Amino acid sequence: MTGSPSADDAAAGEGRYGEDLFEPDRPGEAERIDAAALAYDPVTTRRLRALGVGPGSRCLEVGAGTGTVARWLLEEAGVEEVVALDRDTGALDALAEPRLRVVDADVTDESLRPGSFDLVHARFVLMHLPQRRRLVTRLAGWLRPGGWLVLGDAVELPDALDASSAYRRTMDAMWRALRSTIGTDVSTVPAYPHFLREEDLRNVAAELYCPPLVAGSPLAAFWSETWSRMRPALEETGLVDATVVDEALAYLASSRLAELGPGMMMAWGQRERRSR
Repeated sequence: MTGSPSADDAAAGEGRYGEDLFEPDRPGEAERIDAAALAYDPVTTRRLRALGVGPGSRCLEVGAGTGTVARWLLEEAGVEEVVALDRDTGALDALAEPRLRVVDADVTDESLRPGSFDLVHARFVLMHLPQRRRLVTRLAGWLRPGGWLVLGDAVELPDALDASSAYRRTMDAMWRALRSTIGTDVSTVPAYPHFLREEDLRNVAAELYCPPLVAGSPLAAFWSETWSRMRPALEETGLVDATVVDEALAYLASSRLAELGPGMMMAWGQRERRSR
């Protein structure tokens, strides 16, 4: 884990996101995901717009979740088609739109052939999958000439002067629990631009965005709900106990909250256009 040694020592678990943690049918899970979307959608959609995604674009949304990015692509960007891919697509039922094709499938399924696209976007997906480097190759292989692959995943930026606060201990426990339960690993996220270049993509670049973490914000609500749902797993790491988690949750809701929370790094690259 970038800057978080407590996660590095944990063996990668073989569980699955949505099965062993964060089950989609659990009450409140869609709201937890939407809280993160409120924090990260503006920067995501701004980047997609800057890359020229719009009318005529055929888009693949990998790990579509509750469909906030798919909805933006359809309603705001006016793209030609969105293929929304997820292992559980129940949250997409409300998106009744003829230009939307919902595919209930696993991106790691080697038999999956979704087609070719002008945009392939995956946000907070690869970090939870063990074969992430191989998946970058798969996703790049689904690009049309001139198409963009856009990857977004978490990057941790801990305060090196703080190893003992309830917030820091709980955040470290979360990363360790995620790794030991479902194999989450963000240590290679800063290497995504290099991965895209290795796929022979052009115009590769990256940016890091850290939304303000303030009491009452959607991001604070996301972390609070995430820690609450993970409480047993957090305590099992041995890094925190119930008292520490309670203190961390209270801090997230307090006017004293003053932290640089985990950010999202976005990296993008373009398949070379065919010469005329």
